[in-house]
Amino acid sequence: MIKRILICCAMFLLLGCSGDADELGIIARVNGVPIQLSQLEFQHDQFQADTAGAFVPSVEKLRQEYGEILTDLIVQELVVQELARRDLPVTDRELLKAEETVRADYPEGAFDQMLVEEYIDLKAWRKQLKAHLAMKKFYQQVLRPQIKIDYKEAEQYYREHISDFYLPESLRILVVRGPSREIVGKAVEKFLAERDSVNLETAFGEVETREVVVREGKLSATWKNAMNGLKPGQASGVLTDRFGFEALVLLERSPAKMLPPAQAYPIVEKALLENKMRDAFGAWLKKAVAAADIQVSSHLLPERDGMEEEEAPAIPGDDLPGEPEGNGSDG
Repeated sequence: MIKRILICCAMFLLLGCSGDADELGIIARVNGVPIQLSQLEFQHDQFQADTAGAFVPSVEKLRQEYGEILTDLIVQELVVQELARRDLPVTDRELLKAEETVRADYPEGAFDQMLVEEYIDLKAWRKQLKAHLAMKKFYQQVLRPQIKIDYKEAEQYYREHISDFYLPESLRILVVRGPSREIVGKAVEKFLAERDSVNLETAFGEVETREVVVREGKLSATWKNAMNGLKPGQASGVLTDRFGFEALVLLERSPAKMLPPAQAYPIVEKALLENKMRDAFGAWLKKAVAAADIQVSSHLLPERDGMEEEEAPAIPGDDLPGEPEGNGSDG
């Protein structure tokens, strides 16, 4: 959602640019606050991480990538400045807590090792994490309180998107798997007698069970044939699986139905909220850009055919900044 807004607002960002950066390594300024070439390079390295070595991008492709990344960085800085004006900056404590949450997903020492192996600068990573937290706080504490959803809007959305709330027939199935036909058969018999799938894995150490919910139309041909004619509480025969043997127990058959408005409301509210948040962010961004002093180094401006760079006119709204030349300082 944010990315679409950034691309749409690139026109405003670039038309608002004037002047050049005059310090080494600065590629842009937003109300006097510098954006460093190192930030752009870090973001581009992350952008390229999944495709590194796959191909050599053209100059035009690089211009597009750098332009989108620079747009992101400018908008992030505008958000940070807006939070500061509202006395809602991302605090060091919030940043530390977020970093600890990320590190908790890694074994001890593995996170720092990953940074080294991926050539990720920790300071640059923290800066980007802080920008992410700023955007999240801006949405939650600045935009969200401004948005209200009227029940009439919800009713209208429900009527206009009624097909989204149709639930086709579905089956809740217990899948019993094991290494032999005999073991699976005995496990199914025990379950039908006791209705306790947990005890199956205890009683039959080599048996695995899991519950799945599958739409009637999404059943494989094998499962469809096995379930044909079964009523809730009945089991199929033992099937040969490529990993062993399995049997299916039909636990519940839910008929097709239309989700009533009361049950659909959380889904409707989420969709309306997303739309309104997107619109609110777009409206705020347009005003913020119009009021901001945004300067981009001339080294990021694309050259024009038959025209010296210093004579180039203002960049058309649908163009993007070009590839950095040299070290990113003013020319």
